[in-house]
Amino acid sequence: MVAADLVVYPARLVRTMDPARPTAQAIAVRGDRIRAVGSLDELASYSPARIDRRYEDSVLLPGFVEAHSHASAGAMWRATYVGYFPRPQPDGRQSAACRTVDEIVAELARAEATLRDPAEPLIAWGLDPLYFTGARLDAQVLDRVSRTRPIIVMHASLHMATVNSAAIALDRINQHTGTAGVITDAAGRPTGELQELRALALTSLYRAFGQRTTIDAGAIRSFGALARNVGATTVTDLASVDPMDDAAVAMWTSVVGDPSFPARIHQFLYAPYARPFPEAAARLVALRARPGTKLRYGGVKLILDGSIQGFTARLQEPGYLGGRANGIWNIDPQTYEEAFRTFHEAGLQIHVHCNGDEASELFITTLARVLVDAPQPGHRHTVTHSQMTTPAQYRRLAELGAGANIFSNHLWYWGDQHAERTVGIDRASRMDAAATALRCGLEISLHSDAPVTPLSPLLTAMYAATRRTPSGRVLGETERISLDGALRAVTLGGAYLLRADAEIGSLEAGKMADLAVLDTDPYEMATDPERLAEVTVRGSMVGGVDFPAGQPVPGGW
Repeated sequence: MVAADLVVYPARLVRTMDPARPTAQAIAVRGDRIRAVGSLDELASYSPARIDRRYEDSVLLPGFVEAHSHASAGAMWRATYVGYFPRPQPDGRQSAACRTVDEIVAELARAEATLRDPAEPLIAWGLDPLYFTGARLDAQVLDRVSRTRPIIVMHASLHMATVNSAAIALDRINQHTGTAGVITDAAGRPTGELQELRALALTSLYRAFGQRTTIDAGAIRSFGALARNVGATTVTDLASVDPMDDAAVAMWTSVVGDPSFPARIHQFLYAPYARPFPEAAARLVALRARPGTKLRYGGVKLILDGSIQGFTARLQEPGYLGGRANGIWNIDPQTYEEAFRTFHEAGLQIHVHCNGDEASELFITTLARVLVDAPQPGHRHTVTHSQMTTPAQYRRLAELGAGANIFSNHLWYWGDQHAERTVGIDRASRMDAAATALRCGLEISLHSDAPVTPLSPLLTAMYAATRRTPSGRVLGETERISLDGALRAVTLGGAYLLRADAEIGSLEAGKMADLAVLDTDPYEMATDPERLAEVTVRGSMVGGVDFPAGQPVPGGW
C-alpha cells in the first residue's frame, strides 16, 4: 500500500454515532472506506499517510440517511411550482411561494403564457388546499387561467390533483362520477378534484405529469445534487417501476455508479405495477445480487392508504373531524396480503405506506399472519409515515421485529391544520409519535418523503425534536425526542431500516467513507434544537470522494 492510499482528514470535531468512540479529531480514509477514527496522534500510527486539511475547520458527522424519498424530487422542477412554502431547488436557489389562491392563479397564468402550443397541457405541483380557508380550489378557479388549455395541478402529497374544465372534457370524467375519489358537487358534476390512484388514472394529464417528471439521467443527477446540498449520502427512490426494466436498470447503474455522482441510492420496487408478484420477486432477488455499493435493490414498496391532510388516509375511530367519511384503500387488503406474503417469502424487505392507524393495523395483522407461516428473523419490514400509529400498535410492531419510519416533517407543514381541521388537537398531539415508538423499543428513522416536503435531514431532525408548528404551538410536548435521538434517527436509524447499518450510518473502521460536512456542531443546539436551522451544510463525502455543496449539476436538467 503506497502512502497516497491512506488519507487523514483532521477536523474541528468528528461526531461518529459510534458509542465506543463518540467523538474524534480526525478520520483516516483508504479508498472508499474508513480505515480508522481517532486523534491525530493515533492515526499517525497507521502511517504512511497523507494529511488533507480541507475539513480542519468543519464538523464531520456520518452522512445522513434519507430512508423515504423519491428520485422525482430531481424532476419536479420541470413543472410549475405553486406550493405554500418556498423550497430549495437542485441548483441551490429558493423557489417562490403561493400564499393565496390569487397568487396560485397568477403563477399559473405566467407559466401558461410561456406555452407556444395551444394543445400543450399546463402542469403544476405543490398545491395543498388545506392551507386555504373557504371553498377548495377547483376547476372553476383553474378556468380563470384557461378554459381551453388542459390544466392539472398535483397536490403536495402527490395523492390528489385538481384539473380544469378542459381536462374534464378531454377525458370525459363526467362519465366516471361513480369512481371512488372523483369529487362531485351538489348536482353530481365533477369539481375537478381527483383523489388517490383510481381517480387520478382517469385523466390523461396524470400520465402527462408522469411523462414531464420522468426519471431520466438528468433528473437522477439533480436528485443527487439535492442530496449533496443537505449532507445526505444515502437516499431512497421508494416507489419505482424501473427495476422491472432492463434499460432503466442500465441507466440507473451508469448514473449512480459514476464516481461523480454524490450519493448512494436504495431503489424500492413499487409492487402493484409489477405482476405477477412471484416473477417480480425473483427479479429483485437477482438484482440484489449485482455487484456495486452505490445502487442497491432488494426492497419493495406498497401503499395502503392516502394522506391525512387530503382526508384519504384510513383512520380508526373516532375518524376525522366533522364526521367525514373514512379514507381510501389504494390496494385492497386481499391483494395486499398476496403481495406482502410473496415478497416476504422471497427474503425481500417491505416498506408500507401507512398514514392512518387503520392502515397500520392492517400492516400489523398481515405481518403477524405471514410470520406464523414463514418466520424470518431480521426482516425489518417497516411502517413508513406511521403518522397515527397508536402506542399499542407500536408495542406490537416491536414484538414482530418491524420498524417505523416517521414523517416528522408533517408536524411543521401540516401540524396546525391537523389540530384544527383533520383530526383535532388531542390526536394531532400524538401524531408522528417518535418518543412513544422509542419507548416501545422500536428502531425508527425520520424522513421527508421528498418531493412531498423538502429533503433536509437536519430540518427533519429539528421537527422531531421541537414539534413546533408555523403558528408557534408545540404539538405534543411529550412526543418530542432529544436532539441526539433525532440525529441518530437520520443516520443509524435510516441505515438500520435499509438493512445497511453494517456499512453506513456511523463512522467506524471498515464502514463506507460517507460524511456530512457541517460548519457547526449540531450538538451545540441540544438545549435549543430550533437552532439546527442555522447549521450550514458545506457538502459531503461519499466513498472517499469530496462533494462541495452548491456546485453545478453535471449533466442535470
